Amino acid sequence: MDKFTTLEGVAAPLKIINVDTDMIIPKQYLKTIKRTGLGKGLFSEQRYKDDGSENPDFVLNQPAYRNTKVLVAGDNFGCGSSREHAPWALLDFGIRCVISTSFGDIFYNNCFKNGILPIRVSQEDLDKLFDDAERGANATLTIDLPNQEIRGPDGGKVKFEIDPFRKHCLINGLDDIGLTMEKKASIDTYEDKLKRERAWA
Repeated sequence: MDKFTTLEGVAAPLKIINVDTDMIIPKQYLKTIKRTGLGKGLFSEQRYKDDGSENPDFVLNQPAYRNTKVLVAGDNFGCGSSREHAPWALLDFGIRCVISTSFGDIFYNNCFKNGILPIRVSQEDLDKLFDDAERGANATLTIDLPNQEIRGPDGGKVKFEIDPFRKHCLINGLDDIGLTMEKKASIDTYEDKLKRERAWA
């Protein structure tokens, strides 16, 4: 998993509440267990018309936001079913951070396991960040995880809270496997001990 320390990039405003995981990645893209290639399906029912052409009105199709790294979203983002494909699709598109007032619990946990930082902020702070994100190509936010702050294009700052353990995992790029491998020396020592004590096994 890629480390997450400081992220700077264009933020896209998605002023929709209750965005569920079915909207993030529709069911027809769930046939794969690969984490790559899902970016094309991200918000596909909003990004594309029935004939497959792009919907120019959807924010991620607008030139300024095609390479967005941060999504500023309405309340209760990632609610609904538990599909892990939702954070996979965001990550494959290039989004490493989602900011909202609240998240669906399963989606929130899956983000951390896949190297995405979900940030909870107050409605007042979210409104400020929406204003920043609506500046198009000038909508650059800096997400500073070590200092737990979001810096806007005009120098404004928004502080955020995060669980210390999850912060540690993101900064060090540790998913569940990486956490296990941190204990590799202890695991090896234990296995060697078992081999000696149970040579007959």
